[in-house]
Amino acid sequence: MEGNRQQRPSWELTSVRNAARLLKEFSRTDRELGVSELARRLGLATSTVHRMLATLAAERLLDRGTAAGSYRLGLAMFDLGAAVAPRLDLHEAALPVMAVLRQTTGETVQLAVLDGLESVYVDRLESPHTVRIFSRVGTRLPATTTATGKALLAALPAADLDARLAGWRPERSTPYSIVDVEVLRARLREIGERGWAENREESRVGVVSCAAPVRGGDGVVIAALSVAAPTARAAPAALQRIREAVVEAARVLSRRLGHA
Repeated sequence: MEGNRQQRPSWELTSVRNAARLLKEFSRTDRELGVSELARRLGLATSTVHRMLATLAAERLLDRGTAAGSYRLGLAMFDLGAAVAPRLDLHEAALPVMAVLRQTTGETVQLAVLDGLESVYVDRLESPHTVRIFSRVGTRLPATTTATGKALLAALPAADLDARLAGWRPERSTPYSIVDVEVLRARLREIGERGWAENREESRVGVVSCAAPVRGGDGVVIAALSVAAPTARAAPAALQRIREAVVEAARVLSRRLGHA
């Protein structure tokens, strides 16, 4: 072991090398690891590993795990990976990001595309919680009542949106559904300006969701990524965390698809 150290180049930064070794310990089978286990594997002091973990977490390369004192890879790792393989199929590019988003939020993650005035769910990862949001891939819902649908409508060119809304027949899925075209247009303008959409029990009572647009390599919005949760788990603070995670995940997915 000592001989190996002597053969290392003089320019090598041990701290950087150790951080790289630490990140490589995470895998499909070891998604979450704690300080003691990482210290044992790396042959480093627990205090050193603890400082490394805290630094990597501050840079979003790691996130806190579900178990106390554990860590897992963060969304920024996928952001870095986006620079390596920028032109992937939507499904192929989305699933790793969706998996991390589900781990981060603990809620159901969905990917949808727009078809006319319908939001079509093309990928889905269910929440690990007992109380879940049941649906299935291929489900179609009125775009005006969903977070994904509104995020997609808000990204349309004005002429395209006008053409679609010309034939709109409002559906009141719940008492909270938008059924006035001017109210809808105002809401879509807000969504376009802020970059994310919400659905507060508009498609189903007791369910809220947040969504953000996903862009392809040419910058055009091609899908929307969302997280849905029961209202019982969506207090204001929790909803804000979900919203921030969704916006970040959509940005990472867009990068993986080649958007600068």
